[in-house]
Amino acid sequence: VANTGLLSLCAHGRVTGLAVEAGAAVSHVTSVCGGQTLRKGTRCLGVAGDHLSRHLHRLLLESPAEPSVLHALTKKVLTRLKEQCCYVSLDYEGELREKGCHPPARFQTPDGHWITLGKERFCCPEPLFQPELLQHSCPGLHQLAGQSLRTVPEHARRHVLGNIVLSGGSSMFPGFPERMCLELNVLFQGAGVHIEVLANPRRGAAAWAGGSMAASLTSFQHTWMTRGEYQEHGAEYVHTKF
Repeated sequence: VANTGLLSLCAHGRVTGLAVEAGAAVSHVTSVCGGQTLRKGTRCLGVAGDHLSRHLHRLLLESPAEPSVLHALTKKVLTRLKEQCCYVSLDYEGELREKGCHPPARFQTPDGHWITLGKERFCCPEPLFQPELLQHSCPGLHQLAGQSLRTVPEHARRHVLGNIVLSGGSSMFPGFPERMCLELNVLFQGAGVHIEVLANPRRGAAAWAGGSMAASLTSFQHTWMTRGEYQEHGAEYVHTKF
């Protein structure tokens, strides 16, 4: 068992930084210093890829397209549609106002029907930054990242700010890294630091890659919890060990 935020940082060759993870079922923000996760700096957002797929489906059903085609979309096809056609806007409100400024995209379903997407392209992933669009009262992912960063001890904060990594399939939307960077720089305006985020092209599986790397390093073996320790202390020992 290992924290996926730490593993995502490991995949980028770091053991100190902030991991912003947007996956299929849940999104996390984790601060890590010297390989140790800061539990008080961990934040969770109940909006992730599966929620966005359902949101996209609802948005499409509100469009004038053929309802029978849209009702027949499976979860797998919706996911492919989302991944191929959607993007994160750098100016969500502006794009909503300027109708026609966003180029439409066309997607062919496995049974040969065509679906045209307009504003749905950038409205789909927006709840990651504005969860209230899905009736969630929690802050957006960028705000949770800001909260997590402020829990980092002052002496380590600048180093963490320089090592913000993205991971998870829902971070793969075009425009996601740029929007996250933009929002964080607004949040930390006046702090005397320009924030950049690291977005590896293979970040969708960063936690798995980091797990493989961490498991092969002898320096990480002291953090393993052995079977004997589990039998002696029970499952709760995981919080002591990690």
